[in-house]
Amino acid sequence: MLFFQNISLTQFRNYAFKQFAFTGRIVGICGANGSGKTNLLDAVYYASFTRSYFTRPDAQNATHGTQGLRIEANLQNHGEKHNIIGILRENNRKEFLLDGAPYARFSEHIGKFPCVMVAPDDVALITEGSAERRKFIDTLLSQLNPEYLKQLIDYSKILQQRNSLLKAAAERNYTDETLLDTLDEQLAERGQYIHHQRQRFLAEFIPVVLQQYYTIAGKDDEITMQYESQLQQATMQALLAQNRQRDAYLQRTGVGTHKDDLAITMQGDAFKVLASQGQRKSLLFALKLAEFITLKQQKGFAPVLLLDDVFEKLDAQRMHNLLQRVCVEEQGQVFITDTHKERLQSALEALGQQYEMIEL
Repeated sequence: MLFFQNISLTQFRNYAFKQFAFTGRIVGICGANGSGKTNLLDAVYYASFTRSYFTRPDAQNATHGTQGLRIEANLQNHGEKHNIIGILRENNRKEFLLDGAPYARFSEHIGKFPCVMVAPDDVALITEGSAERRKFIDTLLSQLNPEYLKQLIDYSKILQQRNSLLKAAAERNYTDETLLDTLDEQLAERGQYIHHQRQRFLAEFIPVVLQQYYTIAGKDDEITMQYESQLQQATMQALLAQNRQRDAYLQRTGVGTHKDDLAITMQGDAFKVLASQGQRKSLLFALKLAEFITLKQQKGFAPVLLLDDVFEKLDAQRMHNLLQRVCVEEQGQVFITDTHKERLQSALEALGQQYEMIEL
């Protein structure tokens, strides 16, 4: 079992210096808004992913008025002890070490200690644009397949280079066609790989999401999910060739896997338009539970689950069902926050499991 034993935070968000020891598999964290509950969960996430869960530059994670930060965590996995240290120097240089050995590339750490987080703003996964859903799919796939993460990083770099070339060409009124051909070839190769992996993965993942939705909501609500990609109509190479003139005019790459989406419908219409608040919440948890289940199946052990302020999202019965599933049936380590100590205690006691409570 993957189990965080303790974590030390130095100049991380609202913690100038703080150490936390975790003795229980189920860890309740209570405190008023602004007390640092989310920051503690994000520190655990940071130790797993080498970055914050929230899209912000590393420097913004340092305590206000300071530069640099340090996170150190000790954990066990399959009975083996590990030490993780993440450091952001005052000059903004970042280091990550596992058991004293520094990583040459941070991407090598991804997937070793899998983690799933549910945060208040995650409903953007349902209501916002395709970028949110691509990020969700990419984060999950990157924990399962190191080669996918490598190809994804390369794709992003080449895409940036291609867009810079298109912009420079418009400014100079001259296009280096040979360089553009080379970038197209490199981008197409990686785009085809990413498309194939997403297509294969989502064919198995989508049924798991829909099953979890049915379990949470008690009915299927005629929801469908479908992987949408321009690469289903033509190869990436062909798409780039067909759109080269348009891309040159717009000074950016308008086709490729960076436009993929997970289309969600209910009764034939866009889910985010028709769905009630309850249905949106149920689908969000279905996606996150499917992520949890998939990681557990593929890794052979449960990922750490971080539930931030979820009591505001679900009614009491659905909340109990969720906690029963993740705390009792799955047997993984769970961190759960709430502003109301009594509500959190009551929910955890109803599970009949040992737990510990941290008050901030």
